[in-house]
Amino acid sequence: MENNLDIKGLLGKRIKELRTERKLTQEKLSEIVGFGQRTLSKLERGKTFITAEHLAKLLTALDVGIEDLFNFGYLQEKEAIKDELIDAIKHEKIDVTTLYRIYKSLK
Repeated sequence: MENNLDIKGLLGKRIKELRTERKLTQEKLSEIVGFGQRTLSKLERGKTFITAEHLAKLLTALDVGIEDLFNFGYLQEKEAIKDELIDAIKHEKIDVTTLYRIYKSLK
């Protein structure tokens, strides 16, 4: 199975999302976790990756579990999501009637 996910980019988006949900500035979160604001900025932009030590502190600071932090499947590009849905429909991996009802309820 081919994996074209930009893990650093998706993780960075997820960290930023969690930080802003908690109304934390980069400065404040950096202070809590113990690394520079510049490092956090690079992390959120997917330009660097986090160490295990800082990961543990980040999980505590954001009050999330590891599975929540790495739950960024929904951040995939729209095309990837469409492709996944089309594949699921073609291969009958999902109930099309339920999917259609969901779609109609959102319109």
